[in-house]
Amino acid sequence: MGDKPTIAISHLGCEKNRIDTEHMLGLLVQAGYGVDTNEELADYVIVNTCSFIEAARQESVRTLVELAEADKKIVITGCMAQHFQEQLLEELPEAVAVVGTGDYHKIVDVISRVEVGERVKLVSPEPTYIADETTPRYRTTTEGVAYLRVAEGCDYRCAFCIIPYLRGNQRSRSIESIVAEAQQLAAQGVREIILISQITTNYGVDLYGEPRLPQLLRALGKVDVPWIRIHYAYPTGLTPKVIAAIQETPNVLPYLDLPLQHSHPEILRAMNRPWQGQVNDGIIERIKTALPQAILRTTLIVGFPGETDEHFEHLLQFVERHEFDHVGVFTFSPEEETPAYKLPNQLPQDIMDARRDQLMELQQPISLKKNQAEVGKVVDVLIEQENPETGELIGRSARFSPEVDGLVYVQGVAKLGSIVPVEITNADIYDLFGQVVSS
Repeated sequence: MGDKPTIAISHLGCEKNRIDTEHMLGLLVQAGYGVDTNEELADYVIVNTCSFIEAARQESVRTLVELAEADKKIVITGCMAQHFQEQLLEELPEAVAVVGTGDYHKIVDVISRVEVGERVKLVSPEPTYIADETTPRYRTTTEGVAYLRVAEGCDYRCAFCIIPYLRGNQRSRSIESIVAEAQQLAAQGVREIILISQITTNYGVDLYGEPRLPQLLRALGKVDVPWIRIHYAYPTGLTPKVIAAIQETPNVLPYLDLPLQHSHPEILRAMNRPWQGQVNDGIIERIKTALPQAILRTTLIVGFPGETDEHFEHLLQFVERHEFDHVGVFTFSPEEETPAYKLPNQLPQDIMDARRDQLMELQQPISLKKNQAEVGKVVDVLIEQENPETGELIGRSARFSPEVDGLVYVQGVAKLGSIVPVEITNADIYDLFGQVVSS
């Protein structure tokens, strides 16, 4: 055999999926494959797909069809491969392999089998694998930031969500394994580590018999990395112990991403999240009292089957009352394998869209007010990109998580991947503007 083929990866979907992409890249590079960012030049294109909601599937399918039309040999991985293995093989003759969410670590074997002419279907019906700090990884994020997965899968069964069906039940990594990876990342110059899983506040339950997020945070406090950010914290899991660990561990940012989904107890019950019902207001007030500096983000679903004008009004008042820093709003997407698909009183899309727009409109002045409160302050900013034309720098302060929140546009000189003090001079609804404070 001559030279090994070159491989490109087209990544779709969430940051949990991005870590799978990074491990596949790492494994392929370790095995001596050329990895090319240019899909046109590559012999194979791995498409790491998303299947969370209809819109995500459409994007994944569009990517697959474009590559098929360009006569590419396609390896389909990720959630859509897990979800629609047979259909994908049937409908895309260009697909040389489908690889499930619990099988991406076998990618080198898959490529070598495809190379000798086999069409590979490798999908564990119940995903159980999770990579650890010994699994090669090739990061695709900007140099200063990395995602660190503390657990995979989910034990909850929310009525609208297909994730457990695609990713399996929760499986946590040990504290030692996570800390070892955090130390590797810090040694590579990473300044911000973002802890992710499906529900980070449930970290460790499967492994230790109880949630161990407080112990994990305190252990990560000893790693030489300035920012540790937690994603997907269920409000009920933000126990006094977790809050104390955030307060007492200087490099853990008081940034809390609370996927609340709704405020009305009836809708929460229909969503199969009754445990959340009455606790929202009290818990949010408790968090704000304990962590006055906390930056609160939440995501909400409008248009869940049976959502009335009153239910929606309850949600509007809730958002107005609590003044979150960041709010993401999604319209309900009926997924066939989920209980919510069969619920009566499904809402028409135009009503869902109108509710989403109304909620976003309500939030905008709140977000603006929060951003304007930063004007005049000097804040630490992680510099992530530079506009080569203007020399303007772009980064994020602790207020902003990558992809989902705003940016800080910075005048002045700073190294990419470094954290520098920036005086904030201006703000709009989404972003901040400022100037590097020279020492």
